[in-house]
Amino acid sequence: MSRFKIFIVTIHIAGWLLFMAFPLLFLNGGENSSAISVLKNYSYWLFGGTYIILFYINGYLLIPRLFLRKKYIDYAILVFVFFSCVYVIKPYDKLVRNTEIRADISSPEGGSEFGPPPQGSSPDAMQQPPIDEEDDSLPSANNNTSQFNNQHQPPGNHFTGPPNRLHFDSTSLFIFLMIMAISTAIKVVQQWQLTEQRAARAETDKATAELSFLKAQINPHFLFNTLNNIYTLAVTHDESAADSIMKLSNIMRYVTDEVTTDFVPLQSEVDCISDYIELQRIRMNDRTPVNFTVRGDMQHKTIPPLMLMTFIENVFKYGISKQEPSIIDINIDVAESAVSFFCQNRIFIRNSDTQRMGIGIKNTKQRLDHLYSGRHLLYITNDDEFYTVQLVLQS
Repeated sequence: MSRFKIFIVTIHIAGWLLFMAFPLLFLNGGENSSAISVLKNYSYWLFGGTYIILFYINGYLLIPRLFLRKKYIDYAILVFVFFSCVYVIKPYDKLVRNTEIRADISSPEGGSEFGPPPQGSSPDAMQQPPIDEEDDSLPSANNNTSQFNNQHQPPGNHFTGPPNRLHFDSTSLFIFLMIMAISTAIKVVQQWQLTEQRAARAETDKATAELSFLKAQINPHFLFNTLNNIYTLAVTHDESAADSIMKLSNIMRYVTDEVTTDFVPLQSEVDCISDYIELQRIRMNDRTPVNFTVRGDMQHKTIPPLMLMTFIENVFKYGISKQEPSIIDINIDVAESAVSFFCQNRIFIRNSDTQRMGIGIKNTKQRLDHLYSGRHLLYITNDDEFYTVQLVLQS
């Protein structure tokens, strides 16, 4: 059993012990009653058992199977049935009545609460009892007094118990409503917490899936083009072929091995971007210059992996044309409390690629909302045939 379950069981036990202690406190106030006599009374256990059973039936059967499944009519019918049962049983009323009866029976010398009549009292005086006294007192242990009382008591049992109470036991019904309300509230709160945990887990799984999608999105498109370029370099015996293979190896290692956590060093992300740009320059001509600048101290700075690479990939996928000149600007500014990213390029995009581009940006926005909720600014504009991205990540 886990620690959490042990804690829950302990809370339940402590709560019911406290609940069962209240009758002992309220019914143990007189001289003729004691906690032991209350514990020996069957009505005490009827009182506690009734409400304990109702608590768990409502919390673990009715709420999950009826109320949370929106079967409100069935739930209301069963609650009314239990309400009627409590009205008939009257657990609190029986507990109080039986406790008072036991207290009267256990009074000193078996007499009434006023005690035996004084010695030497005349019959005339006995015929005029005080106004507050009851006529159905228990017989006294004194022989003379007992004989006198027997002449004035009605036949049959001389002890009639306390006066009859009202049949409507409002206290039992009130406790019933409180128990049902508490069990309902506890179960609803637990269900709400479970829903929140599932939502948080779903968000985490979603972010992980989006990261895997980004990795898969980068790998095929970039890998094949880069290998073709490196092949061309190797065929032409270009000295930069070996360096290009090393850069590609660094990128693939970063994409596959170093992005298993939510955050990575900012320097690793910048190194990946730098290698990516250098490999892209192999296939570009002089008509598309790339201005890439990094400013600031990147030590002790972290960033979600491949967060900036999403925008970098879009720049080279949709911002390069073999026929028309273009320019690409990429800037990363690192401050003490924020990291700013800026990129701008002309748009050379086919209609069939618009949807794919939108999916990548959408996934990035969802990751930002999940990892930088309330701590990021993202502006994406598409004006005058230029696509501009401005991203600020606050520490």
